[in-house]
Amino acid sequence: MSDEDIYEDITSLEDEPEEVQSDALISEEDFGNLPQDMPIYRLRLTYSRETFHAVWGGEVLRPGNMVLVPTRYGRDLALVIGAVQKKTGQVLQVVTRIERVASPEDLIKAEQHEQQEREAFNICREKIAAHNMDMKLVSVHYLLEEPKILFFFTAESRVDFRELVKDLVSVFKTRIELRQIGVRDESRVVGGLGVCGRGYCCHAVSDKLKPVSIKMAKDQNLSLNSLKISGPCGRLLCCLSYEHLFYGEQRRLIPPEGSKISWDGTTWKVSEVNVVMGKLKLSTEDGRVTQLPVSAFEKDDGRWVVKT
Repeated sequence: MSDEDIYEDITSLEDEPEEVQSDALISEEDFGNLPQDMPIYRLRLTYSRETFHAVWGGEVLRPGNMVLVPTRYGRDLALVIGAVQKKTGQVLQVVTRIERVASPEDLIKAEQHEQQEREAFNICREKIAAHNMDMKLVSVHYLLEEPKILFFFTAESRVDFRELVKDLVSVFKTRIELRQIGVRDESRVVGGLGVCGRGYCCHAVSDKLKPVSIKMAKDQNLSLNSLKISGPCGRLLCCLSYEHLFYGEQRRLIPPEGSKISWDGTTWKVSEVNVVMGKLKLSTEDGRVTQLPVSAFEKDDGRWVVKT
C-alpha cells in the first residue's frame, strides 16, 4: 500500500477545531485607554476548561481565586490561573473585564448547582433516550448569575433538538441552551489519561486545540497506524502538534534522509535520521552500515560533511 493510500485511510483522524470566541470582549480602543499597569489575568471556566483573559483594577488576584466575569455563555464564575506577564496582541483578542471577586455566597450557590447539575444530567439523558436521538450528553452547567442551563453534547451530524428543548423547559422552568461540541472538545471537558500515562494535553496542558495533520506524524517518523497516532477522542494526538516545531528546528541542523556524504574515501547515504536520539544511520552501496551522532556533521560550503 502506497503512502497516498494510507493517507486516504486515516485522513478522518485530522480535525479542524473551532476558535474559542467571546461575546464580551474589550474593544481595541478601550484596551488602549486602560492604564499601562492594569493587570491582565488568565481565567478558566472549570466546566468547559476554556481559558481567556480579563482585566481587573482591584486587589491583586491569586491563582485559585474565583471571580465573576461575563463569558460567551453568560455571567458566571471563572477560576484565576495567574497574571499575564507579557501583554501581546494575541492576549488583546480575548480580553474581557472581571466584575468582582466571588463572595462566599457565590461559592455556596455554585456548590448547590453542582448537585443540581448531576440531577439535570440524568434527566436530560433520559429525555434523549425517550426521543431516540443520536447524540451523547457530555456535561451540564447552571450559570451562576443568569437563569440558564447549558447542556453540552456530541453528535455525528447536526441534530434537531427542538422537541428535546421543549421537554427540558417544561421540567426545569428556565432557559435551556444546548451546545454541540466536537469529540476533541469532549476530551477537553471530561479529561482522562492518554497513552503516555499523563492527563490529556487538551485538558491538563492547554485548551487551544491546534490543528494536527498526518504530515506531522510522517515528519516524526511515526508509524502511520491509526491506533498508534490517535488519541482516545479518535483524532490525531495533540502532542504531534506540540512536538512538530522541535522536529522542524532539529532537522534544519542535521543532514536529511537521502543525503550523500563523502567520508573516509567512500560515498555514504543517510538512510535513517533519529531526531530524538540525535543519531544518523549511514550506508554504502556495498552494504556497509554505520551510525554517527548528529554532532559529527557540519555544513561546509553548503554541503554536509563529517567533521575531521
